Amino acid sequence: MNFIDFQNKFKNDDAIINHFIKIRYGNKKPACNHCGSFKVHQRPKRHRIFQCNDCNKDFSIFKGTIFEQSTTDLRKWFYAIRIFLNGKKGISGLQLEREINVTYKTAWRMLKQIRLAMGNESLKGVFDNILEMDETYIGGKPRKGPNGKFDIRTDKSSRGRGTFKIPIIGVKDREKKLIYARVALPNEKNQTLTGQQLLNVLNDVAKAGSTIMTDQFRSYRILSKYGYVHLKLDHDTKFVDGIIHTNGLESFWSIFKRGVYGVYHSVSRKHLQKYVNEFTFRYNNKDNAEIFDLVLSRSILA
Repeated sequence: MNFIDFQNKFKNDDAIINHFIKIRYGNKKPACNHCGSFKVHQRPKRHRIFQCNDCNKDFSIFKGTIFEQSTTDLRKWFYAIRIFLNGKKGISGLQLEREINVTYKTAWRMLKQIRLAMGNESLKGVFDNILEMDETYIGGKPRKGPNGKFDIRTDKSSRGRGTFKIPIIGVKDREKKLIYARVALPNEKNQTLTGQQLLNVLNDVAKAGSTIMTDQFRSYRILSKYGYVHLKLDHDTKFVDGIIHTNGLESFWSIFKRGVYGVYHSVSRKHLQKYVNEFTFRYNNKDNAEIFDLVLSRSILA
């Protein structure tokens, strides 16, 4: 949705509320949150509040959504969603603060809530046919401490496997053009990802019998033992061998890292999965003309 379309579609709060009612209730009237009655009316001068004619209680159509308990103007919320979706590599809290004229704390919370909506989906058993599987690692380069030596946790390598960087495991369905990615749990005894960790992520989304393309990382050997057709490629000699490659995921990792390092600069392990969900959602819906309404439908969390 471009700026002109946004201006024409959401001229005021009434237009936004009417649009959200269609998203949440379809062709029906809003239902009372207390008794379920459809005999309701909108309170004058309090556009977000409705009153039930049966139980005489007030309720909000935004209860149980990312907009609940927010006093920020609804047009600012919707505009934030628009520019967040249009930014291929994301948008920082400071930029959103300038764009919609709110405090940084408000902007940060809005982005956090929108990410909750983006991650509110299930891809269980959706992936089949030909899949790519790969991992990437998020973290800074080794830095010398006060004693002039590298941190022992990162002394092994400046990148990839074997470091104390945060691993992310990804799966791509080539035919459906969908990506699922999950931050791996920390493994203190051995920084190398285990086959069971990789298998758990794959089982989350893939159907048995799917063909999996990977590199020669030894932990992937477990896949063929659990009903998957495993084709692998030695990246030391080549990156493509006919249909065997992981270039689709490599391209996604590139965009993700440019967003993390270029826009967000630093992301903690605690919040990293939310950022992963943000980028996978944008990728999976890049050709979806209704992506804005999709976010609104997933903004209903309860």
